[in-house]
Amino acid sequence: MSTPAVRRPATARDIILEVVRNMREGLEPLHYTTLPPAIYHVYLHSEDFERLRGIFPRMLEETRQALDAEMAEMNRASLGERLKLARKPAAKVVAPDGGWRIQFFENTDEDVEAGDIVIYSELALPAKPEFGAGSMTMRIQTSRIAGAATASRKYEEQPPATQAETEEMEAYATIEYEDQSGRQTYRMAKNQIVIGRGGRDYWTDLKLNTLPDVSREHMRLRRDPQSGEFFIKDLSRLGTSVDGEKIPTSVEYVDGEKRDKNVEVKLPATARIGLADVVYLDFEAAARPAGPEGHPGGR
Repeated sequence: MSTPAVRRPATARDIILEVVRNMREGLEPLHYTTLPPAIYHVYLHSEDFERLRGIFPRMLEETRQALDAEMAEMNRASLGERLKLARKPAAKVVAPDGGWRIQFFENTDEDVEAGDIVIYSELALPAKPEFGAGSMTMRIQTSRIAGAATASRKYEEQPPATQAETEEMEAYATIEYEDQSGRQTYRMAKNQIVIGRGGRDYWTDLKLNTLPDVSREHMRLRRDPQSGEFFIKDLSRLGTSVDGEKIPTSVEYVDGEKRDKNVEVKLPATARIGLADVVYLDFEAAARPAGPEGHPGGR
């Protein structure tokens, strides 16, 4: 009778190598260059997370070094290129403009065990040159669960920009908050964002490093491009409040299936948003320029 394999904790080296594998899985070749993912969110079992927390700064440094080294290795000229025999040199892998952005998170999923590593990365693909064509974001997931490695990718189309959005490059609103990573500031530059802890199969625009009381997809914040007004939608288990008042939930369960009723609440220009009474977001909408009659937008 065979005995089950003993699961071992994830080492720092295991995690670094898994980030490098995710980068390789997410390469997007263009004509002259190849783009790697820029953002990496690494999810670890709570035991691995707590054990390695003290060396995260060193792990970040060495992960960036490992990504640079892997990129340099991929860019080494082939024998044919060195002998000038290749018709066209291979597209070089170029580092992200803003550098490698890596964060470690605790994975609170119930089916996760020590040693499991799940990584989500993101690559914003170049927008098409014609106006209104929109852009694409590639999201890559790699995981090493019970020693088995998997990888997948999906493309998400961003809605085309309107003329007003193209001309208005400033952030629509500023959100200040404090989570377990410290004091943070988020500038909302899209007409809709998702806020929560994120996690497997849950990608968020504003990812909070906090307690599981905050849902993975806790709330959505939407801006109406025509009026400039903001609306908030609660999608959580433990609720969302605005200036101390709990807002109605937009979630209902029908035959055990979660459904969104699309219930929104208008958000004031300045507001304090509470997520499960655990994290508080200080929201402030950007001032709208006055129109010809001295009213916002000229209305």
